[in-house]
Amino acid sequence: QVQLVESGGGMVQAGGSLRLSCAASGRTFSRYTMGWFRQAPGKEREFVAAVSWSDGSTYYIDSVKGRFTISMDNAKNTVYLQMNSLKPEDTAVYYCTLDPHGSNWNYWGQGTQVTVSS
Repeated sequence: QVQLVESGGGMVQAGGSLRLSCAASGRTFSRYTMGWFRQAPGKEREFVAAVSWSDGSTYYIDSVKGRFTISMDNAKNTVYLQMNSLKPEDTAVYYCTLDPHGSNWNYWGQGTQVTVSS
């Protein structure tokens, strides 16, 4: 099994920054992708960003491009989401997730709350 533990959420004013971290432990895979989803109250969970562990390719939802940056630290098995120029609409619970084989997001963290005030 894989355990994902997020940290770094909190409350910030619009225009501010936060950095989320997600540490992975347990079973390892040769090729996998880690990502972040978010879910705002009353809305469906949506994809935010992802990074491929094998080649470092990154992917973002359009609404965060230019503001969020996903990165990884292979030595620490940790993925980060640097969030700048935060907006109230970024308010949500952010979930770390892992796709071990390129097909499904099989593993999820417990979520961390991000609140952006106007």
